[in-house]
Amino acid sequence: MKLARILNGRPARALFLLAALFVLATMVWPSPPPPGAGPAEASLTAVAVPLDAADLRRRRVGALLFRRGWSLSSEEPRFGGISAMAVERDRVTAISDAGVLLHFRLPRTAGGAQPLRVEPLPNSVGADKADHDTEAILLRGPQAWIAFERHNAVVRYWRGDWRIEAGAQPRPMRRWRGNSGPEAMVRLADGRFLIFSEGRDDEDPYSDVALFAGDPAERGTPAAALRFRRVPGFRVTDAALLPDGRLLILSRRFSWLGGISARLVVARTAGLGPGAVIEGREIADLGASLTVDNMEALSVTVEGGRTIVRIASDDNFMALQRTLLLEFELAEEPENESSSSRT
Repeated sequence: MKLARILNGRPARALFLLAALFVLATMVWPSPPPPGAGPAEASLTAVAVPLDAADLRRRRVGALLFRRGWSLSSEEPRFGGISAMAVERDRVTAISDAGVLLHFRLPRTAGGAQPLRVEPLPNSVGADKADHDTEAILLRGPQAWIAFERHNAVVRYWRGDWRIEAGAQPRPMRRWRGNSGPEAMVRLADGRFLIFSEGRDDEDPYSDVALFAGDPAERGTPAAALRFRRVPGFRVTDAALLPDGRLLILSRRFSWLGGISARLVVARTAGLGPGAVIEGREIADLGASLTVDNMEALSVTVEGGRTIVRIASDDNFMALQRTLLLEFELAEEPENESSSSRT
């Protein structure tokens, strides 16, 4: 069943091709590959990459300790465009902005190939990009929540067969601009959800945020509008919850002079309410001199008592970009939750 039908039958928006932001101005941004008729088995190749090609011994950037990094590739044309991911033990479930699920194991050895499963979402078979522009994913047990940017929608799936259980276009998100809609989604320990917009333009100091009392895929779930104070010039691309209850927020910037870079900030979540401003504190600056690309996906796990942070990039299905998967250990001390926001 098409997503537009699930979401009150609202028509999908038209696809507008954009000029390339991350390659030469004379090149044209390609359309993402179509989701395809069904799932497929393929292979994935992982090539080890350093944190800093100019200093191979470098292991630290801010509060992050570099563990390993990979450049991922596949002969499967639907691999790439990673906009969000979740890591469960050694398994990665990623979603591309072409509405395709990518399932693979975390790489452990350099070179060689490993299994990759490519699985388009059942509703993402339309020609309109609005039907499969997926930018955030959250997994809990047998269920998954996925945010659709150009619909400003959240859909809940049953992971057994990826059938739709519920879907909504929440009121606080309906006026978010089509290509600046939901980019990050977090479920707090008390069951509330936070959804971040990418942001309207680089000069705007804030990104819109919606705080939900419960499941945002259920119509009528009470929600409030908040704001996040952005790192100047950066746009939100993903967020995750740290073990101590704080938010870890990933942002990205591109400029013709400065290239591509990313920042990570932490923010407290206690005391969030209508009208609050979420204030972040920067903990890592992934500058253009490091191994970095269009960093869009973020995952946090706890392994052996350590907080592990993984970041992946969206290659925009461009030959001149890479799908990077970088793995770090968070080296800062946990904080006790106290005040987290201003009204």
